[in-house]
Amino acid sequence: MSDDADLMQRAIRLAAQNLGLTGDNPSVGCVLARDGRVIAEAATAPGGRPHAEEQALAQAGEAASGATAYVTLEPCGARSSGAASCAERLAEAGVARVVIACEDASQYASGQGAERLRAAGVAVELGLLADEAVFLYDGYKPTF
Repeated sequence: MSDDADLMQRAIRLAAQNLGLTGDNPSVGCVLARDGRVIAEAATAPGGRPHAEEQALAQAGEAASGATAYVTLEPCGARSSGAASCAERLAEAGVARVVIACEDASQYASGQGAERLRAAGVAVELGLLADEAVFLYDGYKPTF
C-alpha cells in the first residue's frame, strides 16, 4: 500500500473517533506529512470547532510549509463566521499538496475549498479512499 493510502487511512481513523460528537459539523480527519512521516494530525473537535485542519496546522507550525495534507472531507472554502477557511489556512501555511477523500455537499466547501487551494498554487487530488471514508458522511446533512 502506498504512503498516500496509509496516511489517508490514518486520517479516516482519526475522523471516526469523533463521529457523532461534532454537532452540525462533520467529523473530519487531517494528517500533515512530509516524506511519509507524520508531522501533525487532528480530528474535528467535539462540538464542531476547531476544524481538523486548523488543529493540525497549529501543531505543525512552520513545519507545515511544503507538507502534504491528507483530509477526509474537502476543506471548507468559506466560513459563515467570516473567519479564514481551512483552504485559506492550508494555502497560507505553505502546504504543497492536499489529498482529499470525499467532496463536501456544504455550501462552504462543495468545490470551493479545492478551487481556492488550486488558485493558490496548491496541488489537489480528490477521491483517494473515498469508498472507505464515505461512511463518515452518510448522515451528514449540511445546513445552508
